[in-house]
Amino acid sequence: MEKKRTLNWAVLGTGGIAHSMGRAWAAGGGSLYGAANRTRSRAEAFAEEFGVKKVYDSCDDLFADPAVDVVYIATPHNTHFPYIMKALESGKHVLAEKAITLNSGELAQAEALAARKGLVLAEAMTIWHMPLYKKLWPMVERGDFGKVQMITVNFGAPKPYDMSNRFFSRNLAGGALLDLGVYALSFARSFMSSQPDKVDSQMRFAPGGTDEQETILLMNREGESASLAVSLRAELPRTAVVSCEKAYIEIPDYTRPVRAFVMNSQTGERKEIREGERELALWYEKEDMERAILEGDAGEMRAPLTRDVMEIMTRLREDWGMRYPEEE
Repeated sequence: MEKKRTLNWAVLGTGGIAHSMGRAWAAGGGSLYGAANRTRSRAEAFAEEFGVKKVYDSCDDLFADPAVDVVYIATPHNTHFPYIMKALESGKHVLAEKAITLNSGELAQAEALAARKGLVLAEAMTIWHMPLYKKLWPMVERGDFGKVQMITVNFGAPKPYDMSNRFFSRNLAGGALLDLGVYALSFARSFMSSQPDKVDSQMRFAPGGTDEQETILLMNREGESASLAVSLRAELPRTAVVSCEKAYIEIPDYTRPVRAFVMNSQTGERKEIREGERELALWYEKEDMERAILEGDAGEMRAPLTRDVMEIMTRLREDWGMRYPEEE
């Protein structure tokens, strides 16, 4: 049997989420090949901490390195699209942090380029890759709990109310939707039979012009509905519930879950399902990405669902009249 080829990964952006990726790689027994950051000293510190082999002076140097196979983009939202396009043009596969782009138009352009180049482009969404969901989705699709009726999911994470930090900055594509709402929408979409065709919302602006919290209602042609609450100002329980005809599934810490509770409404039985390890959440992303590249099957990267979620977010911001400088 032919030995699996080792892929060289390079990280672009060495902030908080990149450090999470570095820790996940260490926990999974892997090592990163390269790193680049706007400030080289931060890339050097990152490389020293995680045993990265090579530090680049610039992103262009990273893209030009023929030894790099995959680029993990962990920069602010508004930089994702130009970096994705440069990486793809350079022949690199790309795993980009969520939200993968600012809007559906950018995503469509990036997907078209990836297809022309024969490259894998995917969003680093933990929900697509957690083993617990890979166990639950087939159960729901088989109808083990009856037809899905309603989904309830929240994400609240209060941030310092500083309009200059990235969470509230228009210039860095901040706001609750792209930072937190993308998780809630991805969860809801993953348990719905089809893309919602009815989308309603209520949103409140922050002083800097970004969304600081919203409630979102979704419904698809099958009559499945979802209710979402997202906030950068309120602490909300990160518990998601999928309510079906015969039972409901309660998932604590749903962004990187390892357990779910199924309450059977007919028998009253409460069953716990466990799968996976929380600290390996980003390692699971890496493993699925490498399978997609090496085996030519990108199904587990869930690109159609990423596309659906981006379409919903684009539609919501159009309804709100909220645009980022790059879109004006």
